[in-house]
Amino acid sequence: MVDLISSDRTDLAMMAEALAKSPDYRVLRRLVPRTEFAPSAGQATKAGILLDVETTGLDTARDEVIELAMVKFEYLADDRITRITDVFSSLNEPSTPISAEITELTGITDEMVLGQQIDPEAVSTFASEAVVVVAHNASFDRKFAERYWSIFERKAWACSATEVDWRKLGFDGSRLGYLLNGSGLFHQAHRAIDDCRALIEILSKDAPRLGRSAFALLLERARRKTVRIWAEQSPFELKDALKKRGYRWSDGADGRPRSWYIDVDEHDHVAEIEFLRKNIYLQDSDPRIQFLSAINRFSKRV
Repeated sequence: MVDLISSDRTDLAMMAEALAKSPDYRVLRRLVPRTEFAPSAGQATKAGILLDVETTGLDTARDEVIELAMVKFEYLADDRITRITDVFSSLNEPSTPISAEITELTGITDEMVLGQQIDPEAVSTFASEAVVVVAHNASFDRKFAERYWSIFERKAWACSATEVDWRKLGFDGSRLGYLLNGSGLFHQAHRAIDDCRALIEILSKDAPRLGRSAFALLLERARRKTVRIWAEQSPFELKDALKKRGYRWSDGADGRPRSWYIDVDEHDHVAEIEFLRKNIYLQDSDPRIQFLSAINRFSKRV
């Protein structure tokens, strides 16, 4: 029986290889999680964490975490991921029942979280040595993480969804499913820890034609300083001009200004202020600005 199974797998692998060589077919292989990536050969490494939270909703100020997953890994001075060193996964019972929509999305039920709590000391211990925390939607995950575990306020964060130009690298978009499919892989898992394992597989691969890992490109972008510029009290009739330029709207519900704003690289912010003066305010003005780095970018504090 074992020989028959082995033979079947060999036959399937041969068929997959044949199809992959044809321009008329695209072959997807099931992701098999691994722990070893680039060899370290005794070189010094730093620690990083991939983090994902599942929650009762999208309101980062009021909804609750129902699952926290983290994958700890080591990376080299050239930002290549070497290996996974530890994993963390824990459920948390919220104060209200989990909606049917959230259960369908996450696979987490009220029965699964009954009596469960995430140990804050265990989270702090796990994250203590991490130099960087990576999330695939850092503006969402970081705000929840900071609410529950203060250690994440002191960490540098990077967003693998927005701080890598995936389309420029030949992918159809930044969603994890698109990235996996674009790499010839698929996975059917719903749980947060499985998504973390899938993401580290994508980040560890070299970007097409660049000879550098996607993780290296991510950190290069995350290390840059950016400036958030608020176009407060801009004329309503010019909102389309702001949207076209990349400004986003803040409704003020989270304590930030009720205004259009944009994040630009530090060396571009003087030109952006000049744009506002000439095209929006039609006079000299000094808009509110905030300097951002990986330490406070995506945080609830800005």
